[in-house]
Amino acid sequence: MQDFALDELFVGSVTVGERGQVVIPAQARGEMAISPGDRLLVFRHPRRVGVMFVRVDAMQEFTTILKDSVARLEMRVAEADVDEDEPGERSRSKQRAKKGRSR
Repeated sequence: MQDFALDELFVGSVTVGERGQVVIPAQARGEMAISPGDRLLVFRHPRRVGVMFVRVDAMQEFTTILKDSVARLEMRVAEADVDEDEPGERSRSKQRAKKGRSR
């Protein structure tokens, strides 16, 4: 994962209006291809100290990529389990499956 300095990510400051509205700085809208009418998701910081806006289509793309990555990793884990099983021994995946049924 690439490291970024916080000042490289900073794109401006905003003031919250009376109705809770903010104007996204033009630089940010340009860099992130945000256009009038675009739908954004709003997430709060876990400690409730800020918010993050994400385009809906970007979140959909991210979740698709994440889902595909998890599926590929699950396949690799299953293949590794098969490779680790030694001949004549009960397979570890079968042992885990049996334990899961007995619970």
